[in-house]
Amino acid sequence: PAFRGFQRQFLLGYLPALAADWLQGPLLFQLLQSRGFLRSQIAALYSCGFASNVAFGLVSGAFADRLGRKKSCVLSSGLCSVSCLLQLSQDFLALAAARVLAGLGTSLLFSAFECWYIHEHLERHDFPAEWIPGTFSRVALCNSGLAVAAGLLAQLVAEGLALGPVAPFLVAVPLLAVSGIFAGKNWDENYGKSRPCGKACGEGLRGLVSDPRALLLGLVQALVESILLLFAFLWTPVLEPHGIPLGVAFSGFTAASAAGSALFRRGVAGRLRLQPL
Repeated sequence: PAFRGFQRQFLLGYLPALAADWLQGPLLFQLLQSRGFLRSQIAALYSCGFASNVAFGLVSGAFADRLGRKKSCVLSSGLCSVSCLLQLSQDFLALAAARVLAGLGTSLLFSAFECWYIHEHLERHDFPAEWIPGTFSRVALCNSGLAVAAGLLAQLVAEGLALGPVAPFLVAVPLLAVSGIFAGKNWDENYGKSRPCGKACGEGLRGLVSDPRALLLGLVQALVESILLLFAFLWTPVLEPHGIPLGVAFSGFTAASAAGSALFRRGVAGRLRLQPL
């Protein structure tokens, strides 16, 4: 019962932030296009978000360890909230700042929350390490459902609130507020080892160089992620001229992704006995 209660506390703080992150995906290109920007300008705005995510991702772990993981989770919600509110602007620089803030917030979203949980699970509560995968399996299952629902909700609010494609970003703000406030009030703070960011990056680089399999896996994943980022930019202008509801299409993509993950797990654990790399 103690573990279930702790797990519930984590999910109540983490899942609203994940839902808000998914809501910002389906109509972003359409929103920027409605502002009158050229496709090259939209590409530059996308690149601002990707670049800030990559640059801060190198140090986000060490940053959260030093600042405090709970504070970093609250900061992630704050940065993403400001990013969503800046989508109301028509100014290119304001929208570029929004993408940069979104990249910073997303980098913390996918590092600080999990680091906080693992530390609390092992160090404060002394639960068995074997229970950690169960929590993240629940997160993955809920995240798949949130992704599908986010596309449908984004389409619904964009059409129903008469605000157009900016509506999902405004709906995301209360979810981010719930996540930040809940974590701030109910979670304990924890910290990691304080070490220079340069040292942490150097250790990671040496680890890649010393293990060819890790380097190969990183290169393959980087290529796959690059394809997905290109797809994230291109799918809207391809489908929109055909009158396909973008939110519904987004839900279809995420549902197919969830189905693929389920099939892979079944293939590894079932009769096929597929072997991951």
